[in-house]
Amino acid sequence: MRAFREAVEAHDLDAVEALLAEDVVFTSPAVFKPYSGKPITAAILRAVAEVFEDFRYERELSGADGRDHALVFAARVGDRSLEGCDFLHVGEDGLIDRLTVMVRPLSAAQALAAAMGARFEQIAAEAAARSV
Repeated sequence: MRAFREAVEAHDLDAVEALLAEDVVFTSPAVFKPYSGKPITAAILRAVAEVFEDFRYERELSGADGRDHALVFAARVGDRSLEGCDFLHVGEDGLIDRLTVMVRPLSAAQALAAAMGARFEQIAAEAAARSV
C-alpha cells in the first residue's frame, strides 16, 4: 500500500493512523494475542518508530485483488539487524483492517520484544488517551 509506505518513510505517524480502520487488528511479532482497535495499533506503531533504527522498506508486493500487500523492510534494534515484513489487508472502505508484522532472526525479534515491552506502559496510556 503506497500511502502507508510513504507515511512510514516520511515518519508521518498521523498519516499512518489515518489509514487505519477503527477496528483494525494488529498482530505483533512478539505477542501471541492480536491487538484490536485503532488507538492501541497507532500507539504501538508510534513506539516502534522510536525503537527501529535505520528503518527502510526494500520491496513491496501486492495481491491480485489489490487488497493484500506485503512491505519487506530492514532495520536495527540496538546492535541487532533485522529483516521483516508488514502484511496489510485493506477493507472495502480503503482502510487497513489487518496488519501483521513478522521479523527475523530470533535474536532481533527478542531485542524488539524487550524494547517494546519496556515501553508498554506508555503505549497502553497513549492508547487509553486516544480511546476517549
